[in-house]
Amino acid sequence: MLGRATNPVIIILIALCWGLNWPAVRLALHEIPPWTLRVIGMGAGSLFLFSLAALTSRPLRMARADWGVVFLAGFLSITAFNILLSFAQLAAPTSRAVIVTFTMPFWTVLFARIILGERLDQRRRIALAVGGAGLICLGWPLIMAGSFGYGLMLALLAGISWALGTVVLKRFPVTAPPMTVTAWQLLAGALAALCGVALFEPAVLREGLDLTALHAPTWGGLAHHILFSQALAYLLWYALLARMPAGRVSLATLPVPAIGSISSVLLLGERPTPADVLGLILLTLGAAIVMLPARQTAKGQP
Repeated sequence: MLGRATNPVIIILIALCWGLNWPAVRLALHEIPPWTLRVIGMGAGSLFLFSLAALTSRPLRMARADWGVVFLAGFLSITAFNILLSFAQLAAPTSRAVIVTFTMPFWTVLFARIILGERLDQRRRIALAVGGAGLICLGWPLIMAGSFGYGLMLALLAGISWALGTVVLKRFPVTAPPMTVTAWQLLAGALAALCGVALFEPAVLREGLDLTALHAPTWGGLAHHILFSQALAYLLWYALLARMPAGRVSLATLPVPAIGSISSVLLLGERPTPADVLGLILLTLGAAIVMLPARQTAKGQP
């Protein structure tokens, strides 16, 4: 198990994987239908983790008591989250969708306070206030302009779903290692998305997906989505969640909107407003406050 000193590094890796996933998915959606994309992404991510677990002699089975919690948390934080975001990105600009979705650290703090009884220390209160100010800068112009529509509502529901799934897994901890938990959750998500393909994209099942017709940007977006966003980031996330409070971990993901928005500007040509820039600065500052090393109150005591 990695030591506590590596936590900031892991948080930065997660933020990069999930932040860059926003333009990656948008690029892939140009040529791959949304339900099909999620089957490919979650299915391939699951296969990758099962293979890695087998190669490293990690257990693939879970205790009977773990199954219900793992699948409930996985449905909320992986399956519903991914499917909702596919349609959110089709109906709203990616740079906007990432901003609305990443209200999820604040929903997590709220659920963690209500369900887990986690207290808000001074640092988390400051981080929450700074990050909240950033979200107001980003979201208020959308509300005033009447552009907070269907796509952004799906993005908001995705953030709430993810937060609730995170708190459920923290409330009912499981004995299975993070790699096993993540692999099974991704497999369940892929099967759920496959049902969506059968209902809404039956042509893909009848005719298949012509992989030879996909262009290089689609392949690049798909590769990042599978290896980094689905497999690596979720693996690191659950490993971190097992040893840190849910509220603190979730607040540390506040850089994701900044990374997602900036990369969307660079890769997709979307243009930020001054309010976007100020909001992203405040969100990043909020995350930095959370990630600062805590002062020691006594020798050997964190």
